[in-house]
Amino acid sequence: TVLWGQAPRCKLCSGSPVVRPTRHLFLDLPKLEERLQPWLEKSWAAGNWTANARYITRSWIRDGLRPRCITRDLQWGTPVPLDGFRDKVFYVWFDAPIGYLSITANYTEHWERWWKNPQQVELYNFMAKDNVPFHSVVFPCSLLGADDNYTLVNHLIATEYLNYEDGKFSKSRGVGVFGDMAKDTGIAADVWRFYLLYVRPEGQDSAFSWSDLMLKNNSELLNNLGNFINRAGMFVCKFFGGAVPPMVLTPDDHRLLARVTAELRQYHRLLETVRIRDALRCVLNISRHGNQYIQVNEPWKRIKGGEEDRQRAGTVTGVAVNVAALLAVLVQPYMPAVGAAIEAQLCLPPERSVLSHVFTCTLPPGHRVGTVSPLFQKLESERIDALRKRFGGGQAKPPQQSDPPSAPGAAPTPPSRIQELMEQVAQQGDCVRQLKASGADRARIDGEVGKLLALKRELALAQNAGKK
Repeated sequence: TVLWGQAPRCKLCSGSPVVRPTRHLFLDLPKLEERLQPWLEKSWAAGNWTANARYITRSWIRDGLRPRCITRDLQWGTPVPLDGFRDKVFYVWFDAPIGYLSITANYTEHWERWWKNPQQVELYNFMAKDNVPFHSVVFPCSLLGADDNYTLVNHLIATEYLNYEDGKFSKSRGVGVFGDMAKDTGIAADVWRFYLLYVRPEGQDSAFSWSDLMLKNNSELLNNLGNFINRAGMFVCKFFGGAVPPMVLTPDDHRLLARVTAELRQYHRLLETVRIRDALRCVLNISRHGNQYIQVNEPWKRIKGGEEDRQRAGTVTGVAVNVAALLAVLVQPYMPAVGAAIEAQLCLPPERSVLSHVFTCTLPPGHRVGTVSPLFQKLESERIDALRKRFGGGQAKPPQQSDPPSAPGAAPTPPSRIQELMEQVAQQGDCVRQLKASGADRARIDGEVGKLLALKRELALAQNAGKK
């Protein structure tokens, strides 16, 4: 904190900062530049790197690499196992990518089959764009410098930023929904997965919007995808005793199969190039084609007609339920619980989980489906308005001016109380660091972090009151 005409001071202890010399370890990136450049060119040519990942990497190497500090004077982190530096920890983005290897090694003793096998393994990295340099320059240089045949990244997929409503996420201000909070909203995990992938910032910044979440849930999930799956399965149960009817395909049916095949092939192409958001549009397009197909052919009317109409109702129902079976597989990467529910309702055999590039009706006549029930629930505007208000900045209660420590005319806080609070902040900080280091439950960590922030706010208020 710096006040006009005064020397800077620490917000916690009120002491004046001093410059202290310290020694650190550096990664000598210039020595590795000659090996990094040709590897990057090769990876860019053969792999899928997003445009922002390429641009950010080029900006780092354009003017030549410089040595990179890989240690910090902090209490929390991985200790440096080197005499003269044992009071330091590694910088998190030097240390964290090494965790990819150690996590694999903790899972299996055969970890080298993945991490020392670049001839047979392709490595994908997913991240926000601010973490690109650590995965495209710093960590690859570490692996190249080790000279031990490590697997290096082939495909670096970086997103732009996801904003919140008309602003930005802020945990300190209580703005936005975070992972541990999403569970408490009552909205199904697969709906969260769907929407966040639907607005995934693949080419430019995007924004989370409560109104848009409600719209996409009610239109795309409930009225499009869910409606089609439910109708296809329900017609089999209601009109044909729960067994897929015989199908006599007409040119109209083959046109639908061709449309679905075109979307299926595009789905494959997009996922191969890691365009996850766009591939999801293909899934929704297929169910949209299916709904139009049912609407045009009206099997609920034809089933009441003559033999030819009843046969047509059977064909439409059989084709529709086959499209529904395809969708069960296509939605699994996005909504695994929904995919499993569709499989269970339609009693799909395990071999149906293998996708081809051409859509055909593989559920045979006579295949029996199970009980069909709705997959999604409507989100009401009243509920969404309440959630928007709840996560719009009211979660982290800021200190009120009427609070005793900062009220006008309040007595200065005794120095002993300030010292006590400083000790409590230090102890609580140690507690948080230990919990993080031990891999404690996220909810427990967040609870202790909340206590730490409350203590820090109380300390700051006490110190301000002491200066009145």
